[in-house]
Amino acid sequence: MLRTAFLTLVVLAIALGGGTASVWYVLEELPAFGIVRIGEWTASPHFGTPDAGPYVRARFAREGGIPLGQSEGIAFTATRDSGGAPLRRECSYHIEGPFPSARLWTLYAAAPSGEPLPSFARRRPALHSRMLLRQPDNGFTITVAPKPAAGNWLATGGSGPMHLVLTLLDTPVSTGLQLGQPQMPEITRTECDV
Repeated sequence: MLRTAFLTLVVLAIALGGGTASVWYVLEELPAFGIVRIGEWTASPHFGTPDAGPYVRARFAREGGIPLGQSEGIAFTATRDSGGAPLRRECSYHIEGPFPSARLWTLYAAAPSGEPLPSFARRRPALHSRMLLRQPDNGFTITVAPKPAAGNWLATGGSGPMHLVLTLLDTPVSTGLQLGQPQMPEITRTECDV
């Protein structure tokens, strides 16, 4: 009798421990399902749609995000520069090249946890497409750096890793019409104080 109770407790402990460990592994360690990668930018187009699986929904709920609907837009995240090095707050980067068509887009730097980096002095913590200084050919370059820069400057501060989040609002990319086709801007490291 005592042996049966002990074996039952061991089996329950293994089942609960194994189940908990497998869910933790899927939510924390495995890359999210349904990720679309374009250059160094990644997006999860199924967040906020009925096609999102239970693990996608659980991961997004755990991170505390509010998903954009498929007709609203899509958020791309970059964790590395075009050379493959991780993005760091101490480094300076140029973001240039084609941006996908969108009615409005925003760009901000975030901590690895996903929360935006704090604003730098009186600088805004994000840029949007309607506030940029453009060149005569309608192109532009954005400098992401801890030191002031002329033109379009997205200020960062502190030290450690960071992510860049580019959210496209009211764009054909989010409906899947051009999901594999858009060109994304390149992130080029210019200098680093590490």
